[in-house]
Amino acid sequence: MSKERARRRAAREHEAALKAAARAAEQERSERRAARADAVRRHTTGRLPQRTRTARPTGTLARRRRVERSLVIALLLALNVLVWVLTPDWAARLAALVVSALCAPVLVTLLVPRR
Repeated sequence: MSKERARRRAAREHEAALKAAARAAEQERSERRAARADAVRRHTTGRLPQRTRTARPTGTLARRRRVERSLVIALLLALNVLVWVLTPDWAARLAALVVSALCAPVLVTLLVPRR
């Protein structure tokens, strides 16, 4: 009985040693990865242009502009759906899609007044 327990204990210790070795190897890999990233960061910091984050405009005019542009896009989408439903011709559907994609910036410029 004690030989069996000793054999099981040895197997558990062997498994624990394998897991510890795997953890140590993973830890070493992550440390090397972090060291490489730190080295790259040290050498490139200050040399690359910094991007500044810009927030979305939150004023009344910006909100109105967003709403008006959304309405123009919704109108174009509704027209495309209408063409899709009423026209079985794929060429006409594709043409309507291309025309609306090309006209969207023009319509936004013309229909949304600048303030």
